[in-house]
Amino acid sequence: MSRWWRTAGQAWGLRTRLLLAFVLLGATTASAVAGGSYVQARRVILQKAQDTAAVAVIDEVAKLPPIRDLPPSQNDLDRIAGDLSDRDDAALVLYRGQRSRGSLDPTVIPPELRAAVRGGRVVWQRVSREGLPELIIGTQVMIERPDGAGTASGLEVYVLRSLSAEQQSIDRLALVAWLTGGMSMLLAVLLAMLAARSVLRPVRDLRRAAHRLGEGDLRTRLEVRGADELAAVARTFNHTAEALERQVGELRRMEADARRFVADVSHELRTPLAAMTAVTEVLEEEAPWLPGDAGRAASLVSQETQKLTRLVNDLIEVSRFDAGAAALALDEVDVAEAVRSTLRARGWADRVETDLSAGVCARLDPRRLDVMVANLVGNALRHGAPPVSVRLRPEPDAIVIEVADRGPGLDPEVLPQVFDRFYKADRARARSEGSGLGLAIARENARLHRDGERRGSLTAGNRPEGGAVFVLRLPHRAGDVAPDGAGLPRRVRDVALDGAGRVTGGGER
Repeated sequence: MSRWWRTAGQAWGLRTRLLLAFVLLGATTASAVAGGSYVQARRVILQKAQDTAAVAVIDEVAKLPPIRDLPPSQNDLDRIAGDLSDRDDAALVLYRGQRSRGSLDPTVIPPELRAAVRGGRVVWQRVSREGLPELIIGTQVMIERPDGAGTASGLEVYVLRSLSAEQQSIDRLALVAWLTGGMSMLLAVLLAMLAARSVLRPVRDLRRAAHRLGEGDLRTRLEVRGADELAAVARTFNHTAEALERQVGELRRMEADARRFVADVSHELRTPLAAMTAVTEVLEEEAPWLPGDAGRAASLVSQETQKLTRLVNDLIEVSRFDAGAAALALDEVDVAEAVRSTLRARGWADRVETDLSAGVCARLDPRRLDVMVANLVGNALRHGAPPVSVRLRPEPDAIVIEVADRGPGLDPEVLPQVFDRFYKADRARARSEGSGLGLAIARENARLHRDGERRGSLTAGNRPEGGAVFVLRLPHRAGDVAPDGAGLPRRVRDVALDGAGRVTGGGER
């Protein structure tokens, strides 16, 4: 039973289980009470009817005129039977093979009852004849001896009395019992509905509050009613929500501070980096004529300055995304020519295989398209194996650019994190040419392009024949995106950029 209840509990709701429990309880209680009352009342009614009928028959037999001679004549038998019979009763008188004439057949009398009557006892037994309950009462006619003592005459008297009136009373009692049980069931259902409503209302409120809390509304609270277990649950929920709001608020503040710090530092580094870049360019031009270590040091400083410049630029770009200040500068672009220009500008035209469909035009941001393609191709050249290929194909609602290589591919454990900021698949490489921001920036740029509900996307995977493949999908005609970051993933933003691009507020991502 417990296993069935657990299985049912998994398939049914709480309301259904409460209703079922109340109905079962009501049915069990009503059946027990109504059934017990019916059985007790039926026993009392029948017992009273039997006792009354037996006493009446004994009194009637005692009042019979005395029989002077034995064996009795047929007329004596018929007279006795007639005196004991009325409209509802039938009588039979037997004496050693003789019987009275009448409607009562001797075969109706059970043999065990006749044996008890021959032994001098007064007995009765209920029988059913033609579907109707009847009571057979049997006794012997006693005769008085000269000494005044009574003795059995051997004259057997049987009276068949109908119990139809008592049966009607029992039937009415059964009907009342059934009606009482039905009313109890209806009352149990009503009580179950009231109980389910009172119990489930706080549960529904808790479910809705938990849903709002999960959606990010940390100010959600429950109204505490009463002092029962459900009220305790509501208080616990409110305490948990308050603690969560405090902790999330603190995390948001810390993240905003960290983001603001990165943005401020990045912007502060731009001015000295500009000066350093100018100096290192001069040093790099003079490096071939500088002696030994001085020349190598000049080249190293120039390379490191370029890396630092790229990192600072990437951080500034990320801060714009976080602040919701990234916007598109849209233009009609020949996508194939734009991809070729990206490859030529970086000297990759001879290192990359291309399959670019001609005549594919789209309304995109050319600068962001250049950044996306450069990041993907550069990533494939650094971490994959040749040949690296770029393929462009149009689709009904988007253009698709695939960048693939023939390297070892991406480890399944790496795929979920490949677009995370500062993530590097090879943790052993403490220093590398990349900053770990390229793919994250590429995906944010892709998502920034949108056409209504359709939004650009960037996905990563592995080719069946080996090697990693990145698929960039952009809508044909991207719409204008306001600087509030409508094209970015859902965030709680309270960050803005001033005219110089500097972060002026905190925010949450």
